[in-house]
Amino acid sequence: MSGLTKRSYAAAVELLMAGDDDLAQIIERFGVPPFLTRPNGFATLVTIIFEQQVSLASAKATFDKVALLLPEFSEEEYLKLSDEALRTAGVSRQKIRYTRLVAHAILDGHLPIRSLTRKSDAEVRELLTAITGVGNWTADVYLMLALRRPDLWPIGDLALVKAVVTVKGIREKPDAQGLEELGERYRPYRSVATHIFWRHYLQS
Repeated sequence: MSGLTKRSYAAAVELLMAGDDDLAQIIERFGVPPFLTRPNGFATLVTIIFEQQVSLASAKATFDKVALLLPEFSEEEYLKLSDEALRTAGVSRQKIRYTRLVAHAILDGHLPIRSLTRKSDAEVRELLTAITGVGNWTADVYLMLALRRPDLWPIGDLALVKAVVTVKGIREKPDAQGLEELGERYRPYRSVATHIFWRHYLQS
């Protein structure tokens, strides 16, 4: 499956600006959001799990501490680390379990992470969410950043929801169905719209 490139990302930004005055105003105020990507692989999936329910800065600090313990950030080396070492680096017991399950899933072939680029969004989501601790939000972020898929709308992302509510002047937070309906206007580039809303959240 093809992912966004810098060129197609820029074209999508222009298209979204033309179709939505609110998005255009975000970009006029804060500039075009950077084309965020991460490598497809175990380390990125671990990073996203670390980011669950904590700040990006906190997650990065934990990841960096763990990385210092490893000769390389691979599934095999990660599984050699003791729970005590991971806890000392700042990984919670729950996330130790989740990341170990991810490592095992990759090694035993249940999660063919290197071939995810050739699978549909739905197939990738099914494979990822089959692992305990990997929910729809983690799958959405992985699809967006590691696989660069153009049409993800992660309604479980607090930053996106807060930005949408503020930018659109919504008095009450919409439910899941309402958020999905709001995102429909941005197809087939909901991932790019998400980046723009994230820009507003981070800069406001």
